[in-house]
Amino acid sequence: MVDAYDRAFGLSTPVIAIDEPGADVRRYPPEVVARIAENVRESYAAAAAFVNAYPVELVNIQHEYGLFGGERGEWLLDFIRLLDKPVVLTLHTVLPEPDEAYLRVTRALCDEAAKVVALSETGRNLLENVYGIDPQRLDVIHHGVPDVPFQETSAAKASFGIGQRTAISTFGLISRGKGLEYAIEAMRSVVKRHPEALYLILGETHPVVRRQEGESYRESLLAMVREYGLHYNVALVDKYLDFDEVVSYLAATDIYLTPYLNPAQIVSGTLAYAVGCGKAIVSTPYLYAQELLAHNRGFLCEFRDSASIADRLNMLLDDPALRRATERRAYRFGRQMTWPHVATAYGQLFSDLCPRGPLELVTSA
Repeated sequence: MVDAYDRAFGLSTPVIAIDEPGADVRRYPPEVVARIAENVRESYAAAAAFVNAYPVELVNIQHEYGLFGGERGEWLLDFIRLLDKPVVLTLHTVLPEPDEAYLRVTRALCDEAAKVVALSETGRNLLENVYGIDPQRLDVIHHGVPDVPFQETSAAKASFGIGQRTAISTFGLISRGKGLEYAIEAMRSVVKRHPEALYLILGETHPVVRRQEGESYRESLLAMVREYGLHYNVALVDKYLDFDEVVSYLAATDIYLTPYLNPAQIVSGTLAYAVGCGKAIVSTPYLYAQELLAHNRGFLCEFRDSASIADRLNMLLDDPALRRATERRAYRFGRQMTWPHVATAYGQLFSDLCPRGPLELVTSA
């Protein structure tokens, strides 16, 4: 988001990083001008003092639970309350049924912010109706997606050496909440009708998961592939994918699959990217998928149900015209979510809160 914003307005935005325990040896690029130690409460006040003295007019916090210290991340309140500059709070997670602590901390954070940004209409509705946030203080700015042309898959497939095989993919950091075991099981049915199909599971194990349980989940998935004899049809690519690699793999993808297990998931960057790249999508019906794939922009399958996943995949594989129409609908919707559009939306929001006046675009969305 910072890169897109800086390109749009010709700026160089300073960044404050949040460091988990043990990350103090991490090296950051020059735009990172300060750091907050997640588990050191005094660090939040020190960061606020730094920002107050720094030549910026506004602070945007990209908030996610689990990043900040204290109960439910409440030490972030220390930072916000000591600032003498307006805060725009972007909430990446909005729980539909928060416990008392989540509710208390989220309400307090929103009360301290000049504006609160949700990444979906579902998120905004929850903030208004469950958390009681004043709707006048709420905005929706979509999760950003790559600004790429609608394109055929042939060239990208050739670059990965998969020829003209039908490619199904899921990318992102791997953890048990992704439900990948149900997708692998679904491939047993898919390959009976489409033996050329290839399911690519792209990404390394989530670092927190790796610390807790090593590679046991990935190894269990590989064991399933062996047990089901799917060596030709399922591949796990164990690496962290940078932006260009993600876009390249999506360009080679015929169907994107998110078999996630959490019904309350309010945002998925991978799902957003797949929509932005104009992919036919099959997904379990978590909240974000319901919103993004409405109006036939994709197809929903049941949670923890490999037969349901296989049914949706086969439906799209059997009918190329349906797949192509679904791709077009997703791509048209995704155009409003491109990073240049997101940068422009943030620029307008920031300008409304700053006395200096509107920002001047140097590139158009």
